[in-house]
Amino acid sequence: MSQVSISQTQPSADLETQTAAPAATPTTHRWFEDAIALLLGTSLVSFGVVLLKQAGLLTGGTAGLSLFLHYKFDISFGLVFFVINLPFYYLAIRRMGWWFTAKTFTAVGLVSLFSNLHTQFVHLEQLNPLYGAIFGGFLFGVGFIVLFRHKASLGGLNILALYLQERTGLRAGWLLMGTDVVIMLVSLSVVSITQLLLSIVCGLILNLIIALNHRADRYSVK
Repeated sequence: MSQVSISQTQPSADLETQTAAPAATPTTHRWFEDAIALLLGTSLVSFGVVLLKQAGLLTGGTAGLSLFLHYKFDISFGLVFFVINLPFYYLAIRRMGWWFTAKTFTAVGLVSLFSNLHTQFVHLEQLNPLYGAIFGGFLFGVGFIVLFRHKASLGGLNILALYLQERTGLRAGWLLMGTDVVIMLVSLSVVSITQLLLSIVCGLILNLIIALNHRADRYSVK
């Protein structure tokens, strides 16, 4: 009698195992979550800029181009970074929508502001260039991921990379890695070979973080 009871109850246990609860539908971020993410992401990136400037290093994308112009012509990084991103907003509006563009515009403005504001509170007397390259890459990479997860970017080539990832599946990190190397090679006129190599280390760390943590089959910018 007990054997019959066990055999009768066993199928129901198997049925419970096979009928797993459906995965919860992801919810969109609320406005204050987006606001906190923008502040956090841009704070990390802008402090990464401070480390690179102190060490005389570069990075890729529009930030790298802005650093190159800052070194070459002694122009404010924040001003150049803000202005150089303006032409890319048209593509952002056409391809990514107004909300993405508005958050990206805000993020670019905050990085431009914070990169100058940090120096009012933090004074780096001495910084090992290797340390600056490694931790600058960490700050950039994590900051970008925070922004990407909240449907924002830092403009320029990031907009193009995110668009191509969304449409073709090409990893944003790999595309940005290629363009970053080109920008750094052009910058040889303002940095030494050692600084260039350390800048490439920074760029590799940054884009590796993005490539490993921002995938088209897991996350979407739309």
